[in-house]
Amino acid sequence: MSRGLAEQLTKYLTDAHSIEEQALAQLRTAPDLAGDPELAASYREHLVETEEHERLVRGLLEARDAKPSRTKDAVMALGGKGFLLFARLNPDTPGKLHAHSLSYEALELASYELLLRVAERADEGEVADVAQRIADDERAMIERLESGYDRSVDASLRELEPDDLIEQLGKYLGDAHAIEEQAIQLLERAPRISEDGALARVLSDHLGESRRHAELVEERLNALGDDSSTLKDAALRLGALNWGAFFQGHPDTPGKLAAFTYAFEHLEIGGYEQLKRVARRAGDDETITIADRILGEERAAAERIAGVFDEAVTASLTAQGAG
Repeated sequence: MSRGLAEQLTKYLTDAHSIEEQALAQLRTAPDLAGDPELAASYREHLVETEEHERLVRGLLEARDAKPSRTKDAVMALGGKGFLLFARLNPDTPGKLHAHSLSYEALELASYELLLRVAERADEGEVADVAQRIADDERAMIERLESGYDRSVDASLRELEPDDLIEQLGKYLGDAHAIEEQAIQLLERAPRISEDGALARVLSDHLGESRRHAELVEERLNALGDDSSTLKDAALRLGALNWGAFFQGHPDTPGKLAAFTYAFEHLEIGGYEQLKRVARRAGDDETITIADRILGEERAAAERIAGVFDEAVTASLTAQGAG
């Protein structure tokens, strides 16, 4: 194994530790915001798993005579606490928490899939085994969250009168539009990070889809009689979801971009799954149809991004002289 590859593997482990620190910051408070006993139990269960993940990664770093990055850990932990503060200020906290948790689990899963590939190239079997074990735990938590959309929406809407559903539907549509606008900004920036290759092509194709999604959502808002202030309010509400802490703590390499966009797709998936359920409660069949259409494209985009993890790792290592 080259020295450069060994150094990059240590950096990937350091990144993994900082991501676990943010996960811990979120999971210690998440059960109190879940709004549902079963969802709260899932968060508590995963907190125990995450504590073990942090211990395992820290142990791998210590075995390499390396230490977690205090700066990255602090940035990521602060980001986790910042989101929870944001969530508390929103009336549909359980739903916001649920969608964000889904996306963060996807970020962790993608990060460990990348770490696994670097460890295999470095012929570091112990690191590869830990990465696979943790990736399996993160995948299982995603599955638990995916089964909880009805519960999260019920918890978000529990205190509302039936007549408030149309107003809430407008807010969910506004949030969906705000997320699409963030996706467009990210995807427009992506070619400068990913360079030429399969990842760049996947993200370029999805940029066109995201622009169509924003148009479809805005059309539904207009049909419901909402104006531009709804979109402005949604942008302000979701400003905390720009994942700034992640890119502040980690360089814009192709591998990080792949993990980030994979996570962002799951933020959108969580949002549209909830929008569909709110629309169903409000009896809005047109919004249900649009949400289903967009969901299919978001899930397909996530799968395409996962399909180019190998290339993203190669590009990242080559850029660092360790390919």
